[in-house]
Amino acid sequence: MKLITTATASLLMLLALSACSPEPGSEAWCNKIKDTPKSDWSANDAGTYAKYCILGQYKK
Repeated sequence: MKLITTATASLLMLLALSACSPEPGSEAWCNKIKDTPKSDWSANDAGTYAKYCILGQYKK
């Protein structure tokens, strides 16, 4: 029983970690934010977009 509980907890943690959003400034983030209405962007999003996405110098 303890093995099943441990396995289930491990699986849930793995799923939670794999569902994280991309790092701001990465190419994946730039592609995601392009599809987001500009009215939903924060001031930080706009600054990060200008710094990394427009200039094409993505974070790795």
